[in-house]
Amino acid sequence: MMVPEVSALLLTLRLALVTTGVLLILGTPLAWWLATTRSRLRPVFETLVALPLVLPPTVIGFYLLIALNPTTPLGGFWLTLTGETLTFSFTGLVIGSVLYSLPFMVQPLQAAFETSARIPMQLAASLGAAPLDAFFTVAVPASIRGFVTGVVLSFAHTLGEFGVVLMVGGNIPERTRVVSIAIYEQVETLNYQQAHGLSGLLLALSFCVLLFVYVFNRRFPVHVG
Repeated sequence: MMVPEVSALLLTLRLALVTTGVLLILGTPLAWWLATTRSRLRPVFETLVALPLVLPPTVIGFYLLIALNPTTPLGGFWLTLTGETLTFSFTGLVIGSVLYSLPFMVQPLQAAFETSARIPMQLAASLGAAPLDAFFTVAVPASIRGFVTGVVLSFAHTLGEFGVVLMVGGNIPERTRVVSIAIYEQVETLNYQQAHGLSGLLLALSFCVLLFVYVFNRRFPVHVG
């Protein structure tokens, strides 16, 4: 059997990688729409995206626990399809993490699209480029800082999640027990040395990924137009 702390660390890294990948896929079109739409509903969607920044994680976790349990249509469908519940599972952790970290991906991308990509996209359109082709060949390269910031912040934010993952996934070793929960458990049992080690590891990881963002953004400044 794997050492509990190693298992929790590997599960945390896996959760952060999967969550970041899902957020990149879902957050990119959402951020582009928010950056370019003239819909009157834009403030509503921007508010929904930003809600996890102000809501306590336990509130999000509580409503997800209700929405994903096997008695709901979504939870029941998943149980029938896979034989497993969404609650107290890795899949449930991913869903909770995606919702909780959504603004950390969408907001940097939206800002990058608004400041760096609009004028180049207009030029590409005037030259006859198809919208999808112009997006990948013009908007994405022009917004690389936003992508790097969104990816790194989403990854780092997922590393330290506690309230959401505890509510949705509980504390099941090698299944839902991530590092933040392991730290809490060590503190509860007065094992401060182990808690120090895990906390220091998260602190070092978070510092390194944030340092990377700041160094990258200084070396690659924004060029508009």
